[in-house]
Formats: sequence, structure tokens, C-alpha cells
Amino acid sequence: DNGVELYVGDKAVSIDTESKVVTGASGREIPYDVAVLATGSYPFVPPIPGRNRPGVFVYRTIEDLEAMLAYARENDVKSAAVIGGGLLGLEAAKAVADMNVTSHIIEFAPILMCRQIDQGGHDALVGKIEELGLRVHCGARTESFGGEDGTTDNDSDSPVSFLRFSNEDWDDLPVQMVVVSCGIKPRDEVAKDAGMELGERGGVVVDEQMRTSADGVYAIGEIALYNNFIYGLIAPGYKMADVCAKTVASEALGIDLDLDETPEFTGADLSTKLKLLGCDVASFGENAPKPDDPDISEMVWSDIPGGIYRKLFFNKDRTRLRGGILVGDASDYARLHTMFIEEGQVPDPPSTLLPPPSARGGPLEEEEVSTDPAAQICSCNDVSRGTIETAIREMGVEATMPEVKKCTKAGSGCGGCEPQVKQILAQTLESMGGKLSNHMCEHFPYSRPELMALVRTDPDGPDSVDSFDKILAKYGHGDGCEICKPAVGSILASTVNEVILEGGRDMLQDTNDRSLANMQRGGTYSVVPRVPGGELTPDQLIALGETSKKYDLYSKITGAQRVDLFGAAKYQLPDIWEDLGKAGFESGHAYGKALRTVKSCVGSTWCRYGVQDSVGFAVRVENRYKGVRSPHKMKSAVSGCVRECAEAQGKDFGMIATENGYNLYVGGNGGVNPVHAQLLAADIDEETVIKYLDRYIMYYILTADKLERIAPWQAKLPSGKTGGGPIEHLKEVIIEDSLGICDELDRRMQHLVDTYHDEWAEVVKSPELRKKFQQFANTEENIPREDMLEFIDQRGQRRPADWPADGQPSTNWQVPDEDIFARSEKSWVAVGKVSDFAPNVGTPILI
Repeated sequence: DNGVELYVGDKAVSIDTESKVVTGASGREIPYDVAVLATGSYPFVPPIPGRNRPGVFVYRTIEDLEAMLAYARENDVKSAAVIGGGLLGLEAAKAVADMNVTSHIIEFAPILMCRQIDQGGHDALVGKIEELGLRVHCGARTESFGGEDGTTDNDSDSPVSFLRFSNEDWDDLPVQMVVVSCGIKPRDEVAKDAGMELGERGGVVVDEQMRTSADGVYAIGEIALYNNFIYGLIAPGYKMADVCAKTVASEALGIDLDLDETPEFTGADLSTKLKLLGCDVASFGENAPKPDDPDISEMVWSDIPGGIYRKLFFNKDRTRLRGGILVGDASDYARLHTMFIEEGQVPDPPSTLLPPPSARGGPLEEEEVSTDPAAQICSCNDVSRGTIETAIREMGVEATMPEVKKCTKAGSGCGGCEPQVKQILAQTLESMGGKLSNHMCEHFPYSRPELMALVRTDPDGPDSVDSFDKILAKYGHGDGCEICKPAVGSILASTVNEVILEGGRDMLQDTNDRSLANMQRGGTYSVVPRVPGGELTPDQLIALGETSKKYDLYSKITGAQRVDLFGAAKYQLPDIWEDLGKAGFESGHAYGKALRTVKSCVGSTWCRYGVQDSVGFAVRVENRYKGVRSPHKMKSAVSGCVRECAEAQGKDFGMIATENGYNLYVGGNGGVNPVHAQLLAADIDEETVIKYLDRYIMYYILTADKLERIAPWQAKLPSGKTGGGPIEHLKEVIIEDSLGICDELDRRMQHLVDTYHDEWAEVVKSPELRKKFQQFANTEENIPREDMLEFIDQRGQRRPADWPADGQPSTNWQVPDEDIFARSEKSWVAVGKVSDFAPNVGTPILI
């Protein structure tokens, strides 16, 4: 199409620049007027002896990764070395670690990512990397890759088994695999054979119009060497292609493009923002100015133990931002990068730019995006504000973020400009009389907080909004979907609080909630009974052991001071719950968006440092809020003294004992994005803690978005009256009752406490609910899990066998001999009554 002839699988092997003919590996000769070299690069492998041994790989393509996976699996690789500590090297190290292989990062330079960060950034990054179990070796001079035969010969067939270094006093490093990721080398062989000018280390020399030394031949991308530099990023590649296309069209083909100026490539912005091994890393502008440069002033924020390091470079009088290094928290990268690109005015004092958003007590305030239509918003794809605005106006007021990204490519590269693109979308829609949608889904024109407000204040009373169908009929349209059904189910649990498996509410739940247990790998379930405060009696421990043995379940103590029993078939769950119930256990809600646990240390009851009964208070708190469902899961802890053994400040809400009572902390979070909780109230007694928690949790339930954890919800709250951030706002609302809603918050929480029911016990005592756990809707017959799933013995217990490398689970199920889906003359077979099948819930049958 469009006059393009495409030859796939025919590698260009030579170019005759005098006769202007390109020859392919097939012998095909293609004459040209203009030729553009875009042959890219290949991985650079240093000339290290032993590099050709089995077990040495490069990291470049999907095929490379598949070969690494196969080798690691077939040779039971336990440890591997990644040669190179740059961007790609760290990605390779993460890939190796994901194989459950100990990963060693070997870097010749004294620091990682030496082109992007400095020593301080390196220290913060290494701390984050080593937290994941990876090992970093900088300043390493790799001498050879040794084999199992003890030699370091390059041509030996003996698999690699160690690295040898020339560093003094460095021992050999035992590894069973090596991954080389030391950068790229231009694929310039064709240009070299044609006599074109190359750089000292390779690459085809080009000028500002991407012309090579050969007449009519241009080069772009990773083969092009401009100003003695190879650009290996996407944005410079696009810019080269644009300049080359305009030059070829206007000069070589004589097309009048009506250009205001001659297209030129004079270098490119090498700013970048990435998430490496779970850690933000970004750099922009002058990130490595000359030492003692009198025209540069720098400022540093360093929290190495916390994994955050930020250095910003300004001009001498600190009125212009010249560059920066951001490690650990780069969430304001777009704002800083725009300020650098546009040479915008730096705020006074400039030190306000230095702290990371995570240390400012709340979310980053929105920085106004440049209103200049020519302002570059997306540097990866060179997209201006004007291009984005034009696309939005053509789409109309229904434009969405995914549509804008698809149409303009803005935000589809590194993602660093997404906040700016979203802001432009909101501003443009507003100028058109529209609004950026925060709707829950296509069936409800409201966000979750808005729908919750409508339900709780419905003028016709709670009976008119006590089911999904009623809420949908009144405030939505259509049939609902997998997004709005669980969200409305959560709202109903927070307002009506009836049994979730009754009254059609089971169809609103996801798999885990509908099963009252967590589905595990292989389709079996885990059973996690509640253990308030982590306190267990000997009889309860015995009951857990007896239940585990009776049903052949894998048992493990969790990090939340509970015991998890794995491997139950769904039809076994009611019987297991019944046995556990006899020992006093209830549902632990490990499957639900609800309170999970209240962890505790032993406190003053046993510990000589404890100042309060942390176990007793944890039991009280957990029993009060058990079963309380919320937009997302909640975790808590109580520490008996300031030594903080229960880690209360890393929880959604936590209490630390003092001589005078408890300090109450809120808004913490562990997991992927750890957040330190903030102090809401100090030295308060247990009754006051409960009162404040009632209000805090209910305020969260009423105002959080769907699937929003407490920490990000709290961070988005408005600031207090004196600018003290969201925590000041919470003090005003919860302690001072600034919104006049504390009575409602108290009443609603007490309703949830008063209407608590053990969801497991409800199933055990109800034959109708028990039927929902049958394996098949039309029969009480069950197929044992052993006939459906392969188990293996491990450390005295049974677990599902590992999935094969292709990711397909190993089962004992066999494909039927005949095609049961083929058209045939077979008659219909009765499989059950309509009443046997719950509406809108998939149910298997046995034929």
C-alpha cells in the first residue's frame, strides 16, 4: 500500500553507493535514489575469555529471555551474574530474580547507572535493590568466565560456573549463568563495507540532516553517530526520523514542504523516567555538571535509609532549573522536567522543589501545564500541547484518557507526562463545556463516593436502595458489570450489612468473596480463621492441627499472626468451617475488602518493656471491627511500647502504647508503596481511641473511591485550615467535628458493629447456602481434588505441583475422546431444575 514494497526475511548484506544498489541475502538487487540506514544495534559483549561457554547469554530479545528460562530450568540454576549496571542491566537483573535465581549485578564503573545518577543516587538505589535480595558489585573488573572444568578458555564447552576478577583480594564468584547487558554496538557492517565514514567505536557519522558521507545515503536511530554520540532512546530516534523524512522529501525528491526553517537534528533531550526494580529513577537536563562549575548551584535531599535521593541543579542565582536526579520518588518528574524545558521561573525559595511529594504530607499539588500550544508535553513521542488539544476537540466532550493516548501517542512512552496529559484533557473538556469523567463505569454516572452519598441520603429511605437492582434502577442504567457490581456490593455491606450470599448479593461479589475463601493456584482455596490479636489457646491450636490433618491441608503461619490452611476444595469449605467453629473460630475475612487483622506484641502482660496491655486492646479492636467491609482491605496493629514490635505505623491505623494511654496513627501502608502513618492523637485512653477509629474508618468508607486503600485516600484529602495537610483536616473532622457529621459516623459504625454476623457460621447453619458450595449444581457428587490436580510432597506437607514453563497448570483432566461441541443428532439431556442455578453466577454441571 501507499507505494511501499516490503521484503521480510531478506537481510541487506551490501550497498553499492556508486551504482546505488542494495543487495539482499537472497541475491535480490534493489536500486535506489535515496537509501536510509536504520539497521539499529546489537548487544555489545566485551572480549572476556569464556564468553562463548554454555550458560552465557545476552539480554536483548524475547528469544534471549526464553533461552535463559530454559537453561535455568534445565540446569537448576541457583545463582547468576548480570554483567552491566545500566538501565538494561538492571532490567536483566530483575528478570533473573523473577526466575527465583539469586542475581548478582556486576558493574565496571564505581556506581550503577553512571550516565544518569551520581554517588548519592547510587547509594539510595542500591539500598532498594538489595532489599529485594539482589547483590551489587561495583568497580568489578571481570577477568574471565570460568567453567565447571576449572578453565577460563573461551572455546570450552564446559558450562559457566564462576566469574574471576582482576581486582585485588576479590574471590571468584560462583554462578551457574551469566547474562551480558553492557550496552549496544551499532549494526554498521554494511556501511563499513561500503566505505562510509564511521566513528572510532562504530556508528555511521551523520550531519544535522542525517546525511552520511555517501551521496544519497542517510542514517537514523542506533546506527547513527551524531557529534560522536549514539542516541539509544526512543525520542531522539523519532526526531532523527522526522528530520530525515523532511530532508529527503524536500531535497532529494523536490517536494515543497513550506518549511519555516531547514530541519536539523542538533542533539536531543536525554531526560528519562523509569521504574527499575520497583524504584523510581529519573534524570533530566544537566545531571552531571563539571565539579566546581561557578554557573551551577545544587541542592540535595538525601534519605538513603528510606531509599530516596534527589539532587536539583540551578543556575547561579537559582532562578532557573538546569537539571536533576531523582531516585526513590520521582512522582513530580513531569512538573520539574517541564520547568527545565521551558526555562520557567523557579519558586521562591527554590528549596520548596526539593522534598519528594511523599514527604510533603499529602499529594503533589497540580502544577499548571504550559498554555503554549507549541510546548512539548511528551518528549518520548514529541507531542505538543496543541496536538493534544486538537485531538481532544475532534473527539468531543466524550474524550477519554485512553483515546487521547491512542490518538496522539502522548503518555504512551515512559509515562512521565501522563499527569500533564490528563490535566490538559480536563482543561480542554472544561473549555468545551464538558468534564473529565470520574464515573464508576458506563452504568453509573457517579463516582463511588457520589453514589454512596446518594444511597445514604436517599429521600425514599433505606428500603428503596437496599439491593443492586434498586440502586441500578434509581441511579444507573443497563445491566451492570464487573466494575460496578462489587462496588455497589461494598456500599450495601456498609449500609445494609446483610449476609452477602443471600438476597442475590452473591452475584455482586468477586470469586473470593462469593466463596468466603481465597482461591489459590490450581483452583483450591485457603481457609484463614480469625485470631484476634494473634492470641490462640492450646485447644485452638490443636483444633487447627486436627482440621489440617483431617482434610490434608497445607498449613502456614502468616505474617499477620494467623494460621492459613491451604488446599481445600470448594465443596469441603462448609465442613471445614463447621469443624473450626466448634473450636470457637470465625471467618478471618482474608478474602474480603474488610478488616483483616489487628497485630500485636505481648505488651505489659509478659514483656518487661510493655507499658500497656497491647494484646487485650488488639483483641478488643479486632472484635469491634471484624466483618466491617470497606472500599479496600484494612490492617491494624497495637504495640505495647515505643519499640514498636507490632509495626503499627506501617498499618492503615495503629496504636502505640505510652505511659498515659495510646498514640493513634492513621494512613500507613506496607506492600508495594510503603507509607508511614501519621499521628492523629496522642496519649488518649482506649475509649477515645475507639471513638476516633469509629469516625475515621466510617469517614473512609463513605468518601473513598472504589478499591482505594486508606493511605492514598488520606493523601488526597484537603488540607486543614492552617495548611497542615490532610492529617490536620482529619483532626478537624474527627476530633473537632468541623463538618458536623460525627453523630452520623458514630451511628453508622455502631450499626455495622451491632449487625455483625460470622459469614462462615451463616453458611454452616443454612442448607440453602451450603448448596452454593456444591461442586456441581445438579448433583451432590464430587470429583476429588486429587483427580483434578497434581500434588507433590514438600517438607512433610502436600502442595500443587509447579506449573510448567509455558504457564499452563498441570492437571489430571483429559480432553474427551469425541468433540462434544460438534453438531450432532444427539438429544437434549435434563441436567437440573432452573431453580438449581443461581442467576448471573456461573455454575458447573456434571453430565
